[in-house]
Amino acid sequence: MTVHTLSVLVENRPGVLARIAGLFSRRGFNIDSLAVGPTEDSSVSRMTIVVNVEETPLEQVTKQLNKLVEVIKIVELDDRDSIEKELMMVKVKADVNNRGQVVDAIALFRGKVVDVAPDTITVQLTGNADKLRDFVAVMEPFGIRELVQSGMVAIGRGSRSITERAKPLAVPVEQPA
Repeated sequence: MTVHTLSVLVENRPGVLARIAGLFSRRGFNIDSLAVGPTEDSSVSRMTIVVNVEETPLEQVTKQLNKLVEVIKIVELDDRDSIEKELMMVKVKADVNNRGQVVDAIALFRGKVVDVAPDTITVQLTGNADKLRDFVAVMEPFGIRELVQSGMVAIGRGSRSITERAKPLAVPVEQPA
């Protein structure tokens, strides 16, 4: 199995997310990460879907996705030709005795302190999955009180955008230029 990152432009309408997630579910695919948000055009949303499947079954799912009226375009993003980030917020135990060590570790990972309480520090951190996993490993000895993490968002490198790519609804999944 291999990891695939799909960038999917869809009409911004109720029920689209459920239909797309349902297609993956019916095929028995687990979605590793899913992030949905607005684009520069308020009538269009962009989904970043990360799945771990073989090439052939993925092609079958993308063909079915392309049949959905609300799907405008699907592009598979290669990690070498795209920028991928996730957001994590972590509430870490930090009392008077270890607060300095916690703050130093946060600085090493270029995290941002977003809240301070007498016994905790809440950190915001962005990066790839490896960086976030390493940060959690460093924070665990101090004690993680709470953790929340977004799905991956990705965008192609360079000046071209997904809306400029030729032939929307191309099958099989289009590779970025």
